[in-house]
Amino acid sequence: MNLGRLELRRFMRSRLTRIALVGVVTLPLLYAGLYLWSFWDPQGNLKHLPVALVVEDQPATADGETIDAGRELAAELKERDVFAWHDVDATGAAQGVEDGTYYLSLTIPKDFSADLASPSGDGDPTPARLGVRVDTGRSYIVRSISDAVFEEVKQAAGQSAVHGYLDQIFLSFGDLHDQTAEAADGAGRLHDGTASARDGAATLRSGLGDAQDAAGGLSAGAATLHRGSRTLAGGLDDAAGGARDLTSGLATADKGAADLRKGVSALDKGSATLAKGNKQAYDQVHALSPTVNEAADTFAPVLTANGERVRGAALRLADDADRLADKADASESQELRDLAAEARAVADGARQVADAAPELGTRLDHARDEFNDLDHGLKRLSDGAASLHRGTGEALDGATSLAGGLGTLHDGARDLSAGLGRLDAGAGSLDAGLGTLASGADRLDGGIDQLYGGAGRLDTGLVKLTDGASDLATGLSDGAAKIPDYGTADRGSRTGMMSDPVRLDTEVDNGVPNYGTGFAPFFVPLALWVGAMITYMVLRPMNPRLVAGSAPAWRTALAGWLPGLALGALQVAVLLAVLRLGLGLSAEHWAGVAAFLVLTAAAFLAIVQAVNALLGPPGRVAVLALLMLQLTSAAGTYPIETSPGFFQAVSPWLPMSWVVAGMRRLISGGDLTVVWQGGGVLTAFVVLGLTVTVLAVRKGRTWTVQRLKPELAL
Repeated sequence: MNLGRLELRRFMRSRLTRIALVGVVTLPLLYAGLYLWSFWDPQGNLKHLPVALVVEDQPATADGETIDAGRELAAELKERDVFAWHDVDATGAAQGVEDGTYYLSLTIPKDFSADLASPSGDGDPTPARLGVRVDTGRSYIVRSISDAVFEEVKQAAGQSAVHGYLDQIFLSFGDLHDQTAEAADGAGRLHDGTASARDGAATLRSGLGDAQDAAGGLSAGAATLHRGSRTLAGGLDDAAGGARDLTSGLATADKGAADLRKGVSALDKGSATLAKGNKQAYDQVHALSPTVNEAADTFAPVLTANGERVRGAALRLADDADRLADKADASESQELRDLAAEARAVADGARQVADAAPELGTRLDHARDEFNDLDHGLKRLSDGAASLHRGTGEALDGATSLAGGLGTLHDGARDLSAGLGRLDAGAGSLDAGLGTLASGADRLDGGIDQLYGGAGRLDTGLVKLTDGASDLATGLSDGAAKIPDYGTADRGSRTGMMSDPVRLDTEVDNGVPNYGTGFAPFFVPLALWVGAMITYMVLRPMNPRLVAGSAPAWRTALAGWLPGLALGALQVAVLLAVLRLGLGLSAEHWAGVAAFLVLTAAAFLAIVQAVNALLGPPGRVAVLALLMLQLTSAAGTYPIETSPGFFQAVSPWLPMSWVVAGMRRLISGGDLTVVWQGGGVLTAFVVLGLTVTVLAVRKGRTWTVQRLKPELAL
């Protein structure tokens, strides 16, 4: 325990050793962290993978409906967001897959919708196809990813279940055909039955029409009799009441006739007295008529002609009376004051005379006319009173005769009232019986009317039922003819198509025969990097004697690099021999593979030499860290687009990324542009590595205490 503690305490003496200890502890974390971070969710990041989408489909028509399945499928794919879809034409898709712009392309052909709709027609069904083009030489695993994605799109996992289901559907078409034919026969029999029922309903309606007419006549006659009997009963009732009233009235009239005779006798006496008085009044008025007419003829013209003079004199008299009254009011004598009051009264009267003076003549003429009218009226009144006296005498004689006749009439009216009472009772019984007859006739007529209406509706309904049954029979017959009756062979072809309606036509560019060939571009450069690390564990990155000598720095750098390059070339030769002869690896460009790998070994050796020369023993850890970083960012398994952004950012700056891309083209074929680009990048890394080694040589020619006694030795 103490020895172990001492060993650990040795790493606590300086900062470099402490850093080395921390590196030892965290190196597994770095390794696992980078790997897990890089490959945490590649499936979830497939939406960043550029894929070309070519939609050439033309809409088709099936059963009167337009099917545009191609564009619907394209919209569904974009909505699922599985890949980064790019809408291009066929030429753009082919060029993009070839030059590496797109990992793969999906083509929806122009007859896609028509093929999907083919089962609804009479011809042979044609499966719809999708064209997939993938360059497995760029990324072998993309083939597996695309297969899984497009299998999900066409739902191949449910083929067997759908196949069985559709087989039952097509099998049931035959049964449906037979059953529909039987239904058509039944509809024909229904049509015949409804036709017979229709004839019976027509006969029923005709008979009910005759019954309705007879019932209507019965109801009308009964109603007329009922109204007549009711009128007769009412008339007899009124007559009986009138007879009773007549009897009572005649009794009253008999008594009144006696009273009338007494009154007429008194009237006769009064009329005699009135005639005598009117005669005396007329004689007196008529005697004054000449005097009144003479006075009017004398004074009326004078008053008319001198009305204004009389008015003026009256006004002057009124003014003089007012002045006299005013003077008398000023006196203290009581007699004069009384005289003043009388003078004012005279003045008021004089003014009234003055106001009436202009019309006195006219009023006098009017008074004469009224007096003459009174004279004539009294004359007519006197003559009328004499006539009245003569009439009352005659009325007295008639009243005496009336009293005798009313007595006889009263006895006859009493007998008439008794007879009418008995007749009214019989008419009431007749009215009640005829009322019952009319009510029953009305109900009979209403019932027959409803029955006739129902028979009409029944007849109409049976007409419609007959027509409907005929249409049903025709429609079922036509439908049975249209329903397909597939045989065994035809049913098998259709169920086979419908169970797998969408099929993939996959075109593989630069095909990779197996998994090992697909991952060789990744593992071969990995092996060469490890070989470079081991090489400089055996060889020294810089010869100490040359560093201590006066040889140029570049020669010292080359002296350390060239032996490693020789070993690297041997590593490449052995590696390719085993891959080709032992595992059977095939490549499109073997010479290119060999040359490219030698250049790769040269670049890796230059980088490893430079890091070790510059950092010394800790450089070995740095080289291991560089290996981890390149493994996670070289897109050796999944496309770099599926990795987090950090790895996408550093990938172009690391040599292994270019080696992997170039090796894929050299092994599987395809556009070699990336190979030439990778060769240029690797050459740049060779130059960069040797340059850093030259700088390390120059730095190494300056000795320090740390070099004489290093704190950390590996």
